[in-house]
Amino acid sequence: MRLVIRYFFRTLRLILTPFVLLSEKLGGGKPLERSAEEQQKVDAACDQLALYQFKTCPFCVKVRKQIARLNLTIEKRDAQHNETHRADLEQGGGNIKVPCLRIKNEDGSEQWMYESGEINAWLEQRFGRAG
Repeated sequence: MRLVIRYFFRTLRLILTPFVLLSEKLGGGKPLERSAEEQQKVDAACDQLALYQFKTCPFCVKVRKQIARLNLTIEKRDAQHNETHRADLEQGGGNIKVPCLRIKNEDGSEQWMYESGEINAWLEQRFGRAG
């Protein structure tokens, strides 16, 4: 019975994957526009960030949409298929759970932020127009 359930969900995932990826491409909206100087500062700040993610995870898609909307150049690290990124996520963050935003602080310490809603709120506060 477990085998049947496992294959059912694998098949479902295979069927839904193109729709999840298509929704990311179609539902992004127009990126936030900044002056060249502002964008340069934002890009420099983004050098301290990395998003650990799985390509078809709906919560990761939600975060990637926010990144695109805010016009951010955050490095995306595939923790599903890249063993090095997966090991970094487990060692640094403590869990193999995505999405996870790694934030390098100015003092050299690192913060590992899980949960798509928390990540999106932080990105909005840090890089949105009001932030």
